[in-house]
Amino acid sequence: MTSSVLDLAPVVPVVVLEDAADAVPLARALVAGGLPAIEVTLRTAAAPDAIRAIAAEVPDAVVGAGTVISARNVADTVAAGARFLVSPGWTDTLLDAMKGSGLPFLPGVSTTSEVVALLERGVTEMKFFPAEAAGGTAYLKALSAPLPQARFCPTGGISAASAPSYLALPNVGCVGGSWMVPGDAVAARDWARVERLAAGAAALRG
Repeated sequence: MTSSVLDLAPVVPVVVLEDAADAVPLARALVAGGLPAIEVTLRTAAAPDAIRAIAAEVPDAVVGAGTVISARNVADTVAAGARFLVSPGWTDTLLDAMKGSGLPFLPGVSTTSEVVALLERGVTEMKFFPAEAAGGTAYLKALSAPLPQARFCPTGGISAASAPSYLALPNVGCVGGSWMVPGDAVAARDWARVERLAAGAAALRG
């Protein structure tokens, strides 16, 4: 069982798949590059089948579901084999569903009040989203002094160039990004390129 999403790898690929048939070769390329934690976002109809395929056929991958915004999303992705859950934001209802799943989860926050509210509920690991638009490294650095118990996976607008500055922060466990799964590479099924980009991302340490 995955205990913490934040400690699996420095970078969690955020994957959007239009065709579930691409899921297994993409996941294998990411794992080969050193990125075992893979967030498949529920932005496409192919996502549940993609999660199911990775869970069944890529044992070294730790596949999770992103853009989880309802209790139904939680139930469906758990049934598909997801091993962690990520949401762009949270409500009490969604938080209860994610807690009830028994899986590690990262509820999304973008304000100090949201962080405090989660800490009040016993949640210390969160997604900071949309990271760049919500204040970036300066905002997270400012949070670390008053709220040192909160740890984050910043996601949203992060690139290979900006990731190291996030990873250097004491309250950042990993970052989420999609630069190692560019749309043109996925469309061309250029898995060798994905593996190379994943290897570069896996080498990023704060």
